[in-house]
Amino acid sequence: MPSDATPHSGQSHSSQSHPSQPRATRPSTDSALEASEKVYRQSGFLAFLFSRLAAVFAMQIQAVVVAWQVYDITRDPLSLAYVGLAQFLPMVVLLLPAGDLVDRFDRKRILQASWTLQAACSGLLLWLSYTASSDVSGYYAVLALFGCARAFTGPTLQSLLPQIVPRAQLAQAIALNSAIMKIAVIGGPLLGGLLYAFGGSLAYAACLGCFLLALMLLWRVPVRYKREARPKETTAWKRFTAGIGYIRSKPIILGVISLDLFAVLLGGVIALLPIYAQEILHVGPQGLGALRSAIAVGALLMGVYLGVRAIRRHVGWVMFAAVAVFGVANLVFALSETFWLSMTALVIAGAADMISVNIRLTLLQLATPDDMRGRVNAVNMLFIGSSNELGEFRAGTSAAWFGVVPAAVIGGVGTLAVVGLWLWGFAPLRRVDRFEEVDPAGTAR
Repeated sequence: MPSDATPHSGQSHSSQSHPSQPRATRPSTDSALEASEKVYRQSGFLAFLFSRLAAVFAMQIQAVVVAWQVYDITRDPLSLAYVGLAQFLPMVVLLLPAGDLVDRFDRKRILQASWTLQAACSGLLLWLSYTASSDVSGYYAVLALFGCARAFTGPTLQSLLPQIVPRAQLAQAIALNSAIMKIAVIGGPLLGGLLYAFGGSLAYAACLGCFLLALMLLWRVPVRYKREARPKETTAWKRFTAGIGYIRSKPIILGVISLDLFAVLLGGVIALLPIYAQEILHVGPQGLGALRSAIAVGALLMGVYLGVRAIRRHVGWVMFAAVAVFGVANLVFALSETFWLSMTALVIAGAADMISVNIRLTLLQLATPDDMRGRVNAVNMLFIGSSNELGEFRAGTSAAWFGVVPAAVIGGVGTLAVVGLWLWGFAPLRRVDRFEEVDPAGTAR
């Protein structure tokens, strides 16, 4: 994190009266005051929010355009698999080392370096497109470099946010961040398709511009809640094993990470949407686009709501209830043969997933000490990436073995089973009432 951390303007009286007191242990009156403020009034938070919006728009546009362009060149469906693989493999390999670096060095500068490298990749893709290169190996090489940069973006963003906003406003900040991502997930591919109609070069130029805008906005973000502590372990292996050991020893952290892994692994239906659109709902490609958007729309609406009205009580039970609703909504979708019922079920599933994601990410940040956040968030990102990829594989193989509807039903039932098992196995997570009860050691007070 940068060394330009300064006291929060609204809390200067507290900093003056307790100059040596860490922010995590400030008096409860300060926490109550911070919680009553709107998070978007925090100095630099909106700049951070819009910088992330610009960066995610760039990534979403580029993901659509490069896939279309590579397929236009090769006309080989296997080339699309290589597009994903070129980005996924280096990202998975580098995530855990990236988490270690995030805990040891300035997080804002790591994010700046990551986005700078991604901007350079957009520039290289612009050059390849402008020269009308028919050799796709150049595209794969640039995408591999892009995957390396993305490995640092995820854990850095997750670890940087608690150093930008106060602890009491973290849940609202995470909700607004998630909502912003959904805006880009919905709008980015649409914008990428429109730009590609005028040529790949224009689309990549837009990506480059978005990354540069993100860097300019990030420069204006002050880091006000920075800790100077560094990992005590002396070697990379000891730091890595310390991070894994910390996660295993804290039921709240292990519970939220593993719940996310297995809920997405079993409950996701995105991979089955093309089959449902074509063979069950009979709505064609336009209906498929609507079905995919429904999940994001539900998540977006709920994210905006949570950004205004954060969850205050019964946090643990609300999280488990949201995951259960996610499973039930997927069951309704699995059995539905009516398009609008299916759309409604997916909107509810997206909204429920946003509630559980918001609570899980907030608990993860609050239960993790600042000098461990990079490694913990890297493991979380690795689990998220694995659950998405393996979840699609699980859905596809189950559909091939049992049929598409039984596969979707199995996923929904499996999600409900996970909720029951985790309710029994992670009692401290279930008993969390308020976010304030979770201390940096990962235990409820």
